[in-house]
Amino acid sequence: MGYLDVGESNKIYYELSGNPKGNPVISIHGGPGGGFSRNDKRFFNPKWFNIITFDQRGAGKSRPFASIKNNTTFRLADDIKKLLEHLRINKIILFGGSWGSTLGLVYAIKYPETVKTIVIRGIFLGNKEENDYLIYNAKDTFPEAWVKMIRLVPEKYRKNIMKYYLRMILSKDRKISKRYSYAWAEYEFSVSKLVSNEKKVRELLKKIKYEAFSKIELHYLINNCFLPKDFILKNAYRLRSIPITIVHGRYDNVCPPISAYKLHRRIPSSRLIFTIAGHSASDEETEKVLIREMDKLKNI
Repeated sequence: MGYLDVGESNKIYYELSGNPKGNPVISIHGGPGGGFSRNDKRFFNPKWFNIITFDQRGAGKSRPFASIKNNTTFRLADDIKKLLEHLRINKIILFGGSWGSTLGLVYAIKYPETVKTIVIRGIFLGNKEENDYLIYNAKDTFPEAWVKMIRLVPEKYRKNIMKYYLRMILSKDRKISKRYSYAWAEYEFSVSKLVSNEKKVRELLKKIKYEAFSKIELHYLINNCFLPKDFILKNAYRLRSIPITIVHGRYDNVCPPISAYKLHRRIPSSRLIFTIAGHSASDEETEKVLIREMDKLKNI
């Protein structure tokens, strides 16, 4: 474990675990701003894999905490390359979910020669249509969570809910900032699982650094992830020589299943697996599929 100075006054925190001589796999956390947790390592058998986990800029233990300065997608992709060079690892298995799928795909497009294979779930391509899906799709599926979230937005600002939330999170009033940070994280985690559970959401929010999660995520979302329009789909041809497994919950209320299907169509050699699940990697079927797919890769 340690810190890597990636420039622009940013130091990212990373950990190595599992078998140092095993197959290198890098796990890219979601959010953005979510940071990684010990539980993320459950997908990788420690006897077979050299497991690399890290916190992206501003997330988790990375420094400075919750910073959005110089925090953009291509910078994060370059940070991954710097981390692998620091660790003297030439090729990796790339694993990520939700925003982790976005960043993983951007990294692989930019540095395909460093990627052995890709396993991603909960596909997010970084566009406005997906933002609208996150805000409005759950209105009918999880009305109680949606009403709780929208209650904090005055009527005149409801045409751009994300921008209003970020504005409040950036408030100099600590109480206002914390209230909106918590509310945004609560909304997303409430609609993430196939079956929502208020008690479990509250317990989860005690464990995560929701101030960084909400601030950094909204910073990215309102800027369409700092990507040119349809960047991933237009450049997906660069990934056709890399084995790719795509896993997506059929009832995902955070990232639309159509995004996974569009990506699969652009990379015909990829495998697309729809699970009876929501967005969360902890939904039972998705979790089982991800572990199964990773177990297949112990000797590649």
